[in-house]
Amino acid sequence: MDVCRLAATDLACRRGERLLFRGLSLTLGPGEALQVAGPNGTGKSSLIRMLAGLLRPFAGSVERVGAVGLLDERAALDGHQPLGRALAFWAKIDGGEGAALAGLGLEPLLDLPVRYLSTGQRKRAALARLAGQGAPIWLLDEPLNGLDRDAARACEALVADHCARGGAAVIASHQPFALPGLRTLALPGFAP
Repeated sequence: MDVCRLAATDLACRRGERLLFRGLSLTLGPGEALQVAGPNGTGKSSLIRMLAGLLRPFAGSVERVGAVGLLDERAALDGHQPLGRALAFWAKIDGGEGAALAGLGLEPLLDLPVRYLSTGQRKRAALARLAGQGAPIWLLDEPLNGLDRDAARACEALVADHCARGGAAVIASHQPFALPGLRTLALPGFAP
């Protein structure tokens, strides 16, 4: 796996007139994982987008060494294509290993158009794409939403394997995430 490092220094996030957090710093290297926890509306998704470079922080900076793979609520799979073809399209674009189907139970769904997949099936397909990208830094926004117990365990195992192979992961979730060595960063709630 490529070398990876993710560092944020004194980040602040502002949404409208509300300052969600400030002075937030974190550092992750190979094999490390961090869960960002907190109530809804505290900036977990905004932090993930800042770390990915999709949202400019109100203050502070982010440094990334290594490619970033993002899993959020948008699976970015063509709804009119069969799942296998949609994943193959991204495998060509991503230039990685291709979708990692093992353990995600997607093999029987490869001929089914993406638009017919359930929420959990779409999430598992997005996880397969993420794993196939070959990006050493994974940013996961609510990765367990929509997953049943077995699929949640498969997701946790996928992230554990990624970290064991030298990758890094930031997981934004209010749900518990079972991962050896997982550190937690709790974002404070805000007062209205």
